[in-house]
Amino acid sequence: MTERVVIVGGGIAGVSTAGALRAGGFNGDLTLVDAGEFPYDRPPLSKEFLAGTKDIKQIALQSPQWYDDQCIRLVNRTAVGALRPRDGKVELADGTLLPADRVVLATGGGAARPPIPGIDSERVHVLRSADDADRLRPALVAGARVLVVGAGLIGAEVASTAVHLGCEVTLVDPVATPLAVALGPELATWLHELHQRHGVTTAQAAVESFTDRGDAIEVRLAGATEPQVFDVVVLGVGMVPNTELAALAGLEVDRGIVVDTGQVTSNPAVLAVGDPARTRDGGVLLPRTEHWEAAQHDGARAAATILGTPAPAPAASWFWTDRHGRHVEAVGHMDAAEQTVLRGSFDDTAFSVFGLRDGLVVAAAAVDDSSAVRAARRMIDRRIAADVGRLSDPSVNLRSLLRG
Repeated sequence: MTERVVIVGGGIAGVSTAGALRAGGFNGDLTLVDAGEFPYDRPPLSKEFLAGTKDIKQIALQSPQWYDDQCIRLVNRTAVGALRPRDGKVELADGTLLPADRVVLATGGGAARPPIPGIDSERVHVLRSADDADRLRPALVAGARVLVVGAGLIGAEVASTAVHLGCEVTLVDPVATPLAVALGPELATWLHELHQRHGVTTAQAAVESFTDRGDAIEVRLAGATEPQVFDVVVLGVGMVPNTELAALAGLEVDRGIVVDTGQVTSNPAVLAVGDPARTRDGGVLLPRTEHWEAAQHDGARAAATILGTPAPAPAASWFWTDRHGRHVEAVGHMDAAEQTVLRGSFDDTAFSVFGLRDGLVVAAAAVDDSSAVRAARRMIDRRIAADVGRLSDPSVNLRSLLRG
């Protein structure tokens, strides 16, 4: 019987697990260990928090009162030194032992730092935490020459924030059309070109080296005859899952903490959720999912496992991003689509693209049109056949399509 649960990590996955346990009726001891002052939301780090329009308290995942109301013991400013599942304990960095019948690892990940010469320069920044944003913010002054490496979600959002702060921004990526797999080539192209329309210089290139010359940093791009000079560099080239605790505890690790479909690791006393968790389903190791809502769902499944209740029904994957004042959402797997259907026009204030396969909607992506994504998600989850003519017609209420 599980009476004591310790959750290691206070991101959205950890906090969601705690909330789902209490919502599901867990009345035992519940402890959340977090290295920061309190758990905070990470998507604003590249946007409002980096721009200085929100402070750390304004991006807290929950208020201090919530932890009290839920009877969750928050152990903050503390790292976990080791897991001791055989002893039923979690050892903190200062040697304190926390009793635990089940442990949930929500350890997140760190920013990837490729082995590029000169990458250790203080002018080369990453953005995975509030501390990272605090270090970067003073460099983003009007007129600063900023190079953003990587045009995925974080890189694109940092580029948007920086140019709107008055920086001279260059965004480079080795891929010609970033996010094409997730959004489809047409929308991904439109979205990447949005940078140029807002004053960001874009280039398809890889970085070969950084040279810190004291007052600035020289960056040599592949194929360039001369290095370019910048005041600051921001890396947005992916993340590395934090698996050290799991590995030291003897858990199975394979480019993530390996879990089953109930989030249980190779030790049944330990579960893992969020960015570092990698699911094995039917003997097949699936790619890790690093989106906000996916971490929420991991927490709900982990709570159901601990409570011994049915897991929530699976739903199509969903994520969002904001840049240059436009809100983009995507659901499903656009790379699985055989056909795409544009609803509206790329010149419209709001428009969407649906991906179809065998007559069914398998994905959608939309700009400033959340209702289209919500409808598409229902169509995907319910396997509702799509009428292409009606789907492409903005005058047709999408809710009418949910009836098949």
